[in-house]
Amino acid sequence: MPEPATDAVLLAAAQVALNRHGAVLRDIGRVFADAGHQLYLVGGSVRDALLGRLGNDLDFTTDARPDEMQRMLRGWADAMWDTGIEFGTVGVGRGGHRLEITTFRSDTYDQVSRNPQVSFGDRLEDDLVRRDFTVNAMAVSITPDGPGEFHDPLGGLEAVRTRTLDTPMAPEVSFGDDPLRMLRAARFVSQLQFTVAPRVVEALVAMAPQLSRITAERVAAELDKLLLGADPVAGIDLMVQTGLGDVVLPEVGAMRMEIDEHHQHKDVYQHSLKVLQQAIDLEDEGPDLVLRWAALLHDIGKPATRKLEPGGGVSFHHHEVVGAKMTRKRMRALKYSKQMIDDVSQLVYLHLRFHGYGDGRWTDSAVRRYVTDAGHLLPRLHKLVRADCTTRNRRRAARLQAAYDDLERRIAELAAKEDLARVRPDLDGNEIMRILGIPPGPLVGEAWRYLKELRLDRGPLEHDEAVEELLKWWNARADRDV
Repeated sequence: MPEPATDAVLLAAAQVALNRHGAVLRDIGRVFADAGHQLYLVGGSVRDALLGRLGNDLDFTTDARPDEMQRMLRGWADAMWDTGIEFGTVGVGRGGHRLEITTFRSDTYDQVSRNPQVSFGDRLEDDLVRRDFTVNAMAVSITPDGPGEFHDPLGGLEAVRTRTLDTPMAPEVSFGDDPLRMLRAARFVSQLQFTVAPRVVEALVAMAPQLSRITAERVAAELDKLLLGADPVAGIDLMVQTGLGDVVLPEVGAMRMEIDEHHQHKDVYQHSLKVLQQAIDLEDEGPDLVLRWAALLHDIGKPATRKLEPGGGVSFHHHEVVGAKMTRKRMRALKYSKQMIDDVSQLVYLHLRFHGYGDGRWTDSAVRRYVTDAGHLLPRLHKLVRADCTTRNRRRAARLQAAYDDLERRIAELAAKEDLARVRPDLDGNEIMRILGIPPGPLVGEAWRYLKELRLDRGPLEHDEAVEELLKWWNARADRDV
């Protein structure tokens, strides 16, 4: 957790951050001033400036209406888009910056769906009070001279200094207007490493069921941002502890299984959070959403497969198979892409495979199958398997890591001799049809799969040897059909 800073330090950091964007801020400030309109940098942009993490995506608010903004900006912008125009937002591209400018809002909500009844306002204060959290309810005036007066009517600076998430209005009102804000609280806990005010936690617990009003696509977008944050473990735990997880990701909270004194096993929920953190620690090219999802969900099949064995033991036979099916079902419900669903569920399915390796007893055929089944996911599978070791027994942990080191060495040795990334039969479909004298159809696919299995078992074959094996298979098949 970063050290707390004083207000003066935060404001100085914000000034430095805003100065880096001084040219574009002065330019757009001049456009609005020349047209007689107010313009403010607002929301997450001000918060991020205070935290020293401001990027090139900048958010503004103004008293100008959308049609006026379009006329004002048409000659100034490098590009302009109107996908948010019905909500008063005009998007602008300018010199490598992406700017979103929204008319002051004073919306009301119907309390059934999350769709606001859009109402434009004329006062900055009315716009700020309708925002989700006080840390996002600050503004900086933008003039032809650049950043100007800092506006903080709702205590956002103090909230940033104390790293606290609170709502401008009573949280029940804020979340009732837009239940997605509850999930944003968990997301900001992960992204910003803030804590949540006690009254907000109480509202989350009481109002969690209202998340069901939110579309699956919006929920998935928030979950992805949460998982890609700096501390997703804290965000996930807030979801589970408040009941938000019961609505949008119930399988995770379900891993909190009771453990009695006679049937000892790890707390699967805490184990999964630790695996998630250890997987993050192994990332070498930035946040990996597929790996993080797989680490979180890898053991969700355990509650359904838990069996109390004689003598106090507990087993979870085939939990990886059940878990992969559960992963597919949940991610489909959240409307993820087919590729995303396939990748995460395959990692869940494969995460236990390594434990059959023992002390290197796998044949070369088993190693080939491991690599082939993982395919493009192999680097992620390496990380997931290593992250899945959470034992406190140092000797056992060392043995597991050494065994996986050995498996990776064997994979590298085989890869130096064979193209493990693309294990294919030694004869292609055209050769199969020519040798067997058969037309295109299911028989060609059957023969191709047989040769691929042979290739996995024995490695690359010489051409004549592959032809001989194909003919043996074909003749044996003919004998069976007689």
